[in-house]
Amino acid sequence: MKNGIATEPLTHGKRWVVKIGSALLTNDGQGLDIERIAQWTSQISKLKHEGIEVVLVSSGAVAAGMSRLGWTERPDTMEMLQAAAAVGQTKLVQTYEEQFQVAKLHTAQILLTHEDLSDRKRYLNARNTLRALLQMPVIPIVNENDTVTTDEIRFGDNDTLGALVANLIEADALILLTDQDGLYDADPRKNKDANLITKAHATDPKLVAVAGDGGKLGRGGMATKVRAAQLAARSGAVTVIVGGRITDVLTRLRQGEPIGTHLEPDLEPIVARKQWLAGHLQMKGEIVIDDGAVQALKHQGKSLLAVGVKAVAGNFQRGECVLVVSESGQEIARGLVNYDAFETAKIIGSSTHQIEAILGHLNEPELIHRDNLVLL
Repeated sequence: MKNGIATEPLTHGKRWVVKIGSALLTNDGQGLDIERIAQWTSQISKLKHEGIEVVLVSSGAVAAGMSRLGWTERPDTMEMLQAAAAVGQTKLVQTYEEQFQVAKLHTAQILLTHEDLSDRKRYLNARNTLRALLQMPVIPIVNENDTVTTDEIRFGDNDTLGALVANLIEADALILLTDQDGLYDADPRKNKDANLITKAHATDPKLVAVAGDGGKLGRGGMATKVRAAQLAARSGAVTVIVGGRITDVLTRLRQGEPIGTHLEPDLEPIVARKQWLAGHLQMKGEIVIDDGAVQALKHQGKSLLAVGVKAVAGNFQRGECVLVVSESGQEIARGLVNYDAFETAKIIGSSTHQIEAILGHLNEPELIHRDNLVLL
């Protein structure tokens, strides 16, 4: 801990989400800032080669498209914004690919909508894809799919998207690179006496009061970053709001230097995740398990396997939350199931190696993985 800041998720964490905003990427609207992008990609590449799994959440598609099209004002209509995003996205990803190739790393483009992360099956597919990519010499680059989303289903800003991706992959840290050095107790552009907030709890209600609005290019200001920190804290991630133009900013964070604003979760990661799972998901069905499975879950910290299941009720889909009960009706746990109700009914009592023969495929060896299960 340095200056009261817990540095463990930064100095020893193995999975980061790094978000870069539009104002930084486009040098406040002057086209993609290739020199700075090269600096960030170099730092991310170094982290990757040191064994840190990094997902990059990148704004800038609309802004890059505006630059290519010669527009100086952000469009007001959805179709023009989507057109700008379509034009800019190719340039943005091409730029990242060229820069990461310097370090012999590839890029993978992941375009998400709110529906992808609210639908449990698509949520699991996105998570599994990202986890697979993180095992490769690849930097996944995530952006909102601006070309197809509408006002009703959009994330609203990439700070929120970054937080949801941090939840999705259970990241240790969410790094929000911005055009300010961090979060101040007053607007530093208007008040020269404003002080940098170096550390706070993400859930501190005072933070929202001091957060400002976004600039002309981006949709998110400090208020969205505070909300993102609150979302990221749900799965135990620390959020750092820090100036993207600070020299070697990511490298210095990894070394434990107390720069920027560190917004810490109130709970340990596993506790935060379990609380979220226990309190925020509606039950879609019920799975009855035998006494052996009850003991494995309660006393051995095991995942739930199909072999221990006695009965299934409900019409749940893969990735939805189900209640796990004993044969006497006692509520044992709840968790995110890896197979739908029809498939689960077919593999009741079956060992893991029999599942593929019965269903013709194997989603996961567990019916509910212990990471996605909370005891009651």
